[in-house]
Amino acid sequence: MNEPAITPELIAAHGLKPDEYQRILEIIGRVPTFTELGIFSAMWNEHCSYKSSKKWLRTLPTTGPQVICGPGENAGVVDIGDGQAVIFKMESHNHPSYIEPYQGAATGVGGILRDVFTMGARPIAAMNALSFGLPSHPRTAHLVKGVVEGIGGYGNAFGVPTVGGEVRFHRAYNGNCLVNAFAAGLAETDGIFYSAASGVSMPVVYLGAKTGRDGVGGATMASAEFDETIEEKRPTVQVGDPFTEKRLLEACLELMQTGAVISIQDMGAAGLTCSAVEMGDKGGLGIQLNLDAVPQREAAMSAYEMMLSESQERMLMVLRPEKEAVAREIFEKWDLDFAIVGETIPEDRFLILHGNEVKADLPLSKLSSSAPEYDRPWVETPVALPLGEVPQIGAIAALKALIGSPGYAHKSWVWEQYDSQVGADTVVRPGMAAGVVRVHGTGKALAFTSDVTPRYVKANPFEGGKQAVAEAYRNLTAVGALPLASTDNLNFGNPEKPEIMGQFVGAIKGIGAAVAALEMPIVSGNVSLYNETDGAAILPTPTIGAVGLLASLDDLIAGAPQEGDVALVIGESFGHLGQSALLAEAFGIEAGDAPPVDLAAEKRNGDFLRAHGRMVRAATDLGDGGLALAAFEMAEGAGLGVTLEAGDIPTLFGEDQARYLLALSEADAAKIEALALVGDVPLVRVGRFGGKEVVLGSDRAGLAELSALYRSAFAAAIGG
Repeated sequence: MNEPAITPELIAAHGLKPDEYQRILEIIGRVPTFTELGIFSAMWNEHCSYKSSKKWLRTLPTTGPQVICGPGENAGVVDIGDGQAVIFKMESHNHPSYIEPYQGAATGVGGILRDVFTMGARPIAAMNALSFGLPSHPRTAHLVKGVVEGIGGYGNAFGVPTVGGEVRFHRAYNGNCLVNAFAAGLAETDGIFYSAASGVSMPVVYLGAKTGRDGVGGATMASAEFDETIEEKRPTVQVGDPFTEKRLLEACLELMQTGAVISIQDMGAAGLTCSAVEMGDKGGLGIQLNLDAVPQREAAMSAYEMMLSESQERMLMVLRPEKEAVAREIFEKWDLDFAIVGETIPEDRFLILHGNEVKADLPLSKLSSSAPEYDRPWVETPVALPLGEVPQIGAIAALKALIGSPGYAHKSWVWEQYDSQVGADTVVRPGMAAGVVRVHGTGKALAFTSDVTPRYVKANPFEGGKQAVAEAYRNLTAVGALPLASTDNLNFGNPEKPEIMGQFVGAIKGIGAAVAALEMPIVSGNVSLYNETDGAAILPTPTIGAVGLLASLDDLIAGAPQEGDVALVIGESFGHLGQSALLAEAFGIEAGDAPPVDLAAEKRNGDFLRAHGRMVRAATDLGDGGLALAAFEMAEGAGLGVTLEAGDIPTLFGEDQARYLLALSEADAAKIEALALVGDVPLVRVGRFGGKEVVLGSDRAGLAELSALYRSAFAAAIGG
């Protein structure tokens, strides 16, 4: 087959800079073939190589007594006791979801589930963190509906409960939505599978669905900005099949019980190329592939297409040869392809054969661990100007501005499209501070949350990075769980712009400080850069996914306030309104500094709540919207009114950190006040739950009126 000539235009179309192409020439000593150019492009793009972020990712705390496996594998592995581990990760599918929302979101879910079960874990929970443009933007409603339907369509059919997440709207995402997908699974600590190949002349086996042309060039597309050619990128979006993935899960878990697996790797970004290179590189081996043996569902596929296809529901495995018959039988039983497509070799080579021709012959180690690494220039984000005078607004009008906006309205329209109960182990559904899933057959449970406040990160990347971790810590604590570890999904604009790189560096420093202080090491993650359209960047959005452990379900805090319960706040309130949700939603003002995060106070207050959680009826952290929004949400969920003594806007809507709102009986309130006094923990009564009105100082409104607004605003905003 005639291959195109390697021209400067073709090199640029593959996302390679002239100096990177020069480096390729120096490595191989000749002009690359078309297939080799595609392989280098896939392995050296931002999405696969992390070439702009590696330097800073290395600074993150990734170890702890609970960590079995940190970053570098398909997912992180954390010990939860009794010979069990939780395996979890978060990844982006931003660009594909903007181009083709249903399939982009669906295959994002499929990919993150494979990352988990390729390590030997059965998935038990999923979450998603979604960022969209303004509801008034012509694409937003289409994107929201397609993404939510795609997530539900894949996760529900596969059979994993979606237990949490977040949805935000901001004009900065008008041209580039964010779809961050999280999955977690359970495994035995002595039954975890890794991706490093070992042994020479071991069979390399292709597992799962057939290879098609969908997703060719997807990883390269995900490492570029958008422009007016966006519609031309539609063919680079993969197509998912959750029923095939379910069969692949069962076949892989069954296979893993046989002792046949030496190493296994999901075919995600850059498909066959990335999975083979990573397995070989981690094991210090070469790989030879014969593409004639690759199961194909389209005619006359080229080596280039097969190597770069991102067709879904596929795995690559290094197999113990004596177990071939057993392994093949399992995959045939599950009606999945099983094909020996190559072998491990002792030389440092990535050798690709197709139609009796050598299509690629490259030094394998240079493709992965020797990929370019950049120390991008960066400038620190300027210190935010003081907030200045805040416009006047009544307390109830302020609350209505929040609950009537799609960002803070009730999200049942979203999560009711997800199956949160499949598996019958979900204890706390979406809509609470964190989702909680029982560890099947035990008295333990795991809690899951994802958090970030992009406004804060833009104003002050260091404090914003800290705050994302701190809020995740508080959300886990608010359901009674001990925070264990984190995964990060770092969504930023173009790193070649020093101010964007400065946001990234500042956020990483803040995240690092917080995960160290709160003992929540980063064990896995994903970096998504070049989230820009026509030069306009998204808000910096370093999403933190976090997992916590309830050693006993007796420690769960998941009740609702009852008539007459006392409302107490743990933590100090200073009335910080800079970058607050109120100013953004009521007045369109994004000004002032992010709230400072006192990590010692976060730790102290969180430890106090968990220690005394069994006397607390209900708890939530205070984040966006401050005390007023948290109290309304807690009361409305119980069908009750609430009375808060304060009437001033800073006290009601300030977003000071390290705070929790609690609902307790009068007797338990008195007990916890005494304990707080002894422990020197700030704790103050702020009002009571009950009645059918929401009373904020001297301002009041009927619960029914506010509830109707709160529960209809999301669907109204997106035409649902």
